[in-house]
Amino acid sequence: MLSGIIVLIVLIFSAIFHEVAHGYVAERLGDPTARLLGRLTLNPIKHIDPIMSIFLPLILIFSGSPVIFGAAKPVPIDPFNLKDGRKDIALVSIAGPGTNILIAIVSGFFCRILFPGLNLEMIMSSGLFGFILGTIFYINLLLAIFNLIPIPPLDGSKVFALLLPEGLSVAYLSLGSIGFFIIFFLLLFPFGGFSLGQFIFNILIFAERLLGL
Repeated sequence: MLSGIIVLIVLIFSAIFHEVAHGYVAERLGDPTARLLGRLTLNPIKHIDPIMSIFLPLILIFSGSPVIFGAAKPVPIDPFNLKDGRKDIALVSIAGPGTNILIAIVSGFFCRILFPGLNLEMIMSSGLFGFILGTIFYINLLLAIFNLIPIPPLDGSKVFALLLPEGLSVAYLSLGSIGFFIIFFLLLFPFGGFSLGQFIFNILIFAERLLGL
């Protein structure tokens, strides 16, 4: 029970840092919308979505799912305020997972310093502090990987859209209205031998090894 609560709290604040990063970079690029709406804050009340921040993560945590994710309410961005169209949208989008990667790198560094020679599983089994530190590392790495998947409306799709002609890019990003249905379908039902959940898990394990855990 305690471990589930810790995972949920870490997930919520990791998602909040992710969203605040979007808003901060958007403001630096000319769009003050997030600040004007009071979203450049770590106050969870401003960010929590009952379904994506609490209900869905709890289901995944207590069902024993190897892939746990959730989200805070998206920080509002007005693309018309941005200086350089699609490029700035991509920069705003990459700021969220980039922040999660930075948190994962820092927490991973402390994992290696404080628990030399131990892998992530051993660290998280070492006691309360090790579990919290390992969870911060794991959750932020997972959030970054998940959000970089190039399926609209995830952040990775905004970056991938830069590689497409403008007309095709608009059509591609319009899939955002059904994107989460596509994601959940691929997570629940492997398609043509491809399992999105296994794909995410494999990248996660690779990233853990790359960061020394």
